[in-house]
Amino acid sequence: MKKSLVLIGFVLFTTLITKAQETPKVYNPNADAKADIKTTVAKAAKEGKHVMLQIGGNWCSWCLRFNKTVTEDKQLDSALNANYVIYHLNYSKENKNEAVLAWLGYPQRFGFPVFVVLDAKGNRIHTQNSAYLEQDKGYNKEKVLEFFKQWGPKAIDPDQYKSK
Repeated sequence: MKKSLVLIGFVLFTTLITKAQETPKVYNPNADAKADIKTTVAKAAKEGKHVMLQIGGNWCSWCLRFNKTVTEDKQLDSALNANYVIYHLNYSKENKNEAVLAWLGYPQRFGFPVFVVLDAKGNRIHTQNSAYLEQDKGYNKEKVLEFFKQWGPKAIDPDQYKSK
């Protein structure tokens, strides 16, 4: 009996270790978010895009689920990368990035993940509560595409709305 419990414990422990190693690390708690955002904004300006800040942490199943949904769906990945330079802003016990979140208007009030869109000058133009993009135990593809479209550079270009 004792041997069986030890064996079961070992198998469970091994399974947990293997699972932890398989979980992607999207967020970097050691990153200098302020400097990284500055670099990301410069890249977005150069490419004529906006910045998409995905705020959350490696501890957040919904954060990792969103990242997986977008990167594994070609249409979503294409729409994101055509309009945005993405940065995964860490929020965790190790680093809450409180000064950066204060500068962004405290987006954590919506829970995680939360998305902040910056224009190519680094101005915050939108904060998106991810709950509006969810469906069942995942994300609604059409809602995510619409979000990407509505806050991309073309959507807020005044020339798009001038009478011709």
